[in-house]
Amino acid sequence: MISTIIFTIIFLASSLFFVKNAKKVRRNILLGKDISIKDNKGERIKTMVLVALGQKKMFNRPIPAILHLFLYVAFVITQIELIEIIVDGISGNHRSFRPTLGSFYTFIVSLIEILSVLAFIGTIAFLARRNLLKIPRLVKSELNGWPKLDANLILIAEIILICFIFMMNGADEVLYSRGFSHATDLNDGSFNFSISKHLGPMIYGGMPTEGLHVIERIGWWGHLLMVFGFLNYLPISKHLHVLLAFPNTYFSNLKPIGSFTNLFEVTDVVKPNFDPAYQPVLDPNAAIKFGVKDVTDLTWKNLLDAYSCTECGRCTSVCPQNMTGKTLSPRKIMMDTRDRLVEVGKNIDANKGTFVDDGKSLLGDYIASEEIWACNTCNACVQECPINIDPLAIIVGMRQQLVLEQSSAPTELNGMFSNLENNGAPWQFSPADRANWINEN
Repeated sequence: MISTIIFTIIFLASSLFFVKNAKKVRRNILLGKDISIKDNKGERIKTMVLVALGQKKMFNRPIPAILHLFLYVAFVITQIELIEIIVDGISGNHRSFRPTLGSFYTFIVSLIEILSVLAFIGTIAFLARRNLLKIPRLVKSELNGWPKLDANLILIAEIILICFIFMMNGADEVLYSRGFSHATDLNDGSFNFSISKHLGPMIYGGMPTEGLHVIERIGWWGHLLMVFGFLNYLPISKHLHVLLAFPNTYFSNLKPIGSFTNLFEVTDVVKPNFDPAYQPVLDPNAAIKFGVKDVTDLTWKNLLDAYSCTECGRCTSVCPQNMTGKTLSPRKIMMDTRDRLVEVGKNIDANKGTFVDDGKSLLGDYIASEEIWACNTCNACVQECPINIDPLAIIVGMRQQLVLEQSSAPTELNGMFSNLENNGAPWQFSPADRANWINEN
């Protein structure tokens, strides 16, 4: 009875805390400009299934893709066992699904154990890639500090979680064979799980029954607390992509790569020159902002991208400018956007729902103009991202801010802008003179 009460309190407190933090994440994302993405629902569902669920783009690099698949499938399938643990915690029973499912129950838990072993292998490999092999994209300067610690904490937590699973199942196998399992309504002598039927007797076979009960309960409660802890760790971690990858891929930009979106603020002024019937929407007497200076100038999809970023660095590893030593890193662009957004959210929380100007902005304080102008808009980062994040949209928005609001652009571009203004072309002669060379002798 006491165990059930403790479980219920932890379960409710953990769930409520997660909902509270999830609402803050949602609030922060919706600080961005509103845009409507309701087209091509069939294509969007297909993209989500292939890219988020099917991990399609991950397999551009087979080795990390297979290792990641081990963790991904284990995470999804293990939720079946988590459902049973929650039912057991509320009801006070043990292995509640076993009497109903019978041999199928043994198959499911055995599959979970096999996947857990594969996940253990994948986790060790990922730890080695980050900390021993030091794969170049995993040791860039933007990962120093918290990002590196965050990645390692999750991998270590995964190993601990797997250990708890086998502590619970292994001790339970031995207890059940002795007739002392918590699952007292079952009497066939063994759970016969694929891994634990060997691992349990090998490790725990010589232990007294009382000690096995302690081991089994440590495994049960440890598994549960690790899952609840992970749930509430997600909102402050890059691993939020576990949840956000699905909506992020659903709302992917389906336009051809390389196409740009015109600034509405410019279109609204220029369009009447070409369409006399068009009625401007913006107030000509009101101050108009061009481009992106801070996170609130981005769209909610840009901010969803930032929260969804898993910091894998594939975008940066294929960026030609980063390869040649430029300061641009598409991953850093997304990380900086998320960091600034979190800072703005904390500002709002501290000031009872109102943002108080802190004298900072995304452009300048987080992302330098040098980074923005280094980009050659090749779209390699957009193409490579496993969940269709678009760093280029943020970069272009900041360039628009620099040019249209701050009149700040590289000398080479300023010359081109001057020619466009005076000659209607990027060259120092007008379009009418462009073909004069054919008359030369």
